Amino acid sequence: MTAQTILVTGATGHVGRPLIDQLLAAGHRVRALTRDPSRAALPTGVEVVAGNLTDPESLKAAFDGVTAAHLINFDGADFSPLTNGEQIVDLAVQAGVRRVTVLKGEVFKTPLEEAVEASGLEWAFLAPGEFMSNALEWADSIKADGVVRDGFPEAKSAMVHDADVAAVAATALTTDGHAGQQYWLTGPEVLTTVDKVRVISEVLGRQVRFVELSRDEVIAEWRQAGFSDADIEFFIQMRTDPPEVGYTVLPTVEKVTGRPPRSFAQWVRENAAAFGG
Repeated sequence: MTAQTILVTGATGHVGRPLIDQLLAAGHRVRALTRDPSRAALPTGVEVVAGNLTDPESLKAAFDGVTAAHLINFDGADFSPLTNGEQIVDLAVQAGVRRVTVLKGEVFKTPLEEAVEASGLEWAFLAPGEFMSNALEWADSIKADGVVRDGFPEAKSAMVHDADVAAVAATALTTDGHAGQQYWLTGPEVLTTVDKVRVISEVLGRQVRFVELSRDEVIAEWRQAGFSDADIEFFIQMRTDPPEVGYTVLPTVEKVTGRPPRSFAQWVRENAAAFGG
């Protein structure tokens, strides 16, 4: 294996952070793009540069000398889809980048994906279902009261461990055979909302109760949190009529990385402190 210099955008996020660890462990040089390097808290040896994908000027130095790059498909500040995909890709190509992974944030194809496809770069798109880290939304109430208050108890999800998404990205960035692939990524099991609470309770070794909220109560919480009508409509669809891929276990993680996907129980063990465990 030849060591590469690899750019990781979204470097402090749920995928970017484990991706950095995995690339470093494999002997690669990592450059991390983040809005605020002083708060990044990244491992020794990582070259941290200031910038973000919405600011093309900040990307010139970030891409310099890079052979592969992991790109996120959305603004890390508000998670809206990027609109400057052509600029990003042009800068990458001009700098000599040869291979990219793109973490999808939308079901539809974005301008960044379209630009990547037309660029001549070797690309792989990563399409995870629900991240296991979404369960951190329950952390405060579990820690304080041993309770999860949520709606849609029977909503099903084949949640994926964030580090497994990172592992697929690391493999696609550093090995051949992944160009032109769109990888749908899931965990090893389908869980309902109630199942997730049960797993958390079992791993923590203490009772965690599920208190069901009505649809209207959940929507009111989303509105209070500042989500738009479009966001709320999407959230409801994902809980009441999700695409089949969202609750279907796929073999992609193991096929790409050579190891089975991590379970939700493993994720909870790794993050037990967040729940007061």
